[in-house]
Amino acid sequence: MMPLTISGRELNVDDVVAVANGRLVQLDPAALPAIQRARAAVAQFVAKGRVVYGITTGFGRFKDKIISPAEVKQLQVNLVRSHAVGVGPLLPVEVVRAMMLVRANTLALGHSGVRVEVIQLLLDMLNAGVHPRIPAQGSLGASGDLAPLAHLALVLIGEGEAAYQGELLDGRTALHRAGLQPLELEAKEGLALLNGTALMVGYGALLVRRAINLVLTADTAAALSLEALCGTDRAYDARIHAVRPHPRQMDCAAYLRRNLHGSQFLRGDDPFNVQDPYTLRCVPQVHGAVRDAIAYAKWVMDIELNAVNDNPIIFCDAETDAAEVISAGNFHGEPVAIAADYMALALTELGNMSERRCARLVDADSNGGILPMFLTQHGGLESGFMMAQYTAAALASENKVLAHPASADSIPSSANVEDHVSMGATAVRQVAQIIDHVETIVAIELLLAAQGVDFRRQVLGAETKLGMGTAVAYALIREKVPFLEHDVALAPLIEQVRQLVAHGTIKEAVETALASYPESVQKRGTPPQTNR
Repeated sequence: MMPLTISGRELNVDDVVAVANGRLVQLDPAALPAIQRARAAVAQFVAKGRVVYGITTGFGRFKDKIISPAEVKQLQVNLVRSHAVGVGPLLPVEVVRAMMLVRANTLALGHSGVRVEVIQLLLDMLNAGVHPRIPAQGSLGASGDLAPLAHLALVLIGEGEAAYQGELLDGRTALHRAGLQPLELEAKEGLALLNGTALMVGYGALLVRRAINLVLTADTAAALSLEALCGTDRAYDARIHAVRPHPRQMDCAAYLRRNLHGSQFLRGDDPFNVQDPYTLRCVPQVHGAVRDAIAYAKWVMDIELNAVNDNPIIFCDAETDAAEVISAGNFHGEPVAIAADYMALALTELGNMSERRCARLVDADSNGGILPMFLTQHGGLESGFMMAQYTAAALASENKVLAHPASADSIPSSANVEDHVSMGATAVRQVAQIIDHVETIVAIELLLAAQGVDFRRQVLGAETKLGMGTAVAYALIREKVPFLEHDVALAPLIEQVRQLVAHGTIKEAVETALASYPESVQKRGTPPQTNR
């Protein structure tokens, strides 16, 4: 794959995912003039003794402390060292790579006043696999992700710690082993590295992609559960959703129809059973609303990935070289924090729906005896899948705690100068936990639904066909987990299916199969417009 070229203007969620997973990166030469103009402006501010926040002044409450030209370099080093106060578990390597990419892309816009060498070292570290050791906790998400980014910046100056080729090394050694040299920071450069939303938006971009994969997989899981429970697809009729025209509700209904096309497991007209429970009947309404939240988060992330979120911001006239510097608040993470909180709430609901379908699959009293109690033929002597639903319930309930909006909180800092904060980094970390949980809940639903399908085949016949999409999902599950005739340890089997969900394996295989969906049938529905 060709290296990704960054300019500060065209980065998107899937670019971040690709670089997080190892794609190489290069700087667009067209970005150089703007970067160099802003750098020259910083040098002029220092040479003329102009008072500019963070360049010739201290930081936060020390904004009124003037720094002499002889001390501006030390100011930047001191900033990086003093702000490296992160604690807690380490961020995954993929998140660290996303942060490095995002920060480099922001600096490439040419409003931060750094030298090209700063951006290039970030990219060289990415390409060489030098990954700073960054604790996950410590960001308030107001003056950007200061503490996490300080740990990143330490490695650029040969301090801190970094992983390189499987070893945890001090920053200088890691750089030298990769053939790189640490930077000596100049005016504004430490501040430019720290003052931004790189953690919350880099992590957020990765989570948006996982959420898109997850909601589409949950659609397929719901469709497979519908088949296992002898449900009807009448509630997914295109006309129903056209008269309540929420776009992603219509998309979801269309995706369900495509998944179920050709299924012989569905219930025909039955005057004694005219409609299904809500977690089957209302999938488009609920999953569609979840898609709305994810789409909003993606919209926010795509904007923020290409935004100048530094402070102060430098504006240069390309023709006259005149420069103006403005102190403002683009580093405040509120847009990302609220989007992440919205996504957290929506994904919690996705898990709630899936867990309730799990409960119906294992409860013969709820499913009308279509399936045996706890999906076992030997109830009493054996417990079957009783406890699998317990795990789904435990995770769904834990999500309800995690769904509390982080952005609803604020706590003042820096002697009350920074008196409102976003808690955006907390918001994205909560989303990550919720996604982990919902991927597992959906995996449990798929496992139970596949077991239910096999029980129904014992009645309907082994050749009874599943839908066009659900058949693919079922086959993938059965490659990993057989029909269970007797009790076994379920945890490793749940993990096998969770991997299929988390890696997007089921989603991608189903979408490939649905690409051949008959055009004549497609026209009766609403072609899906889901974010891919």
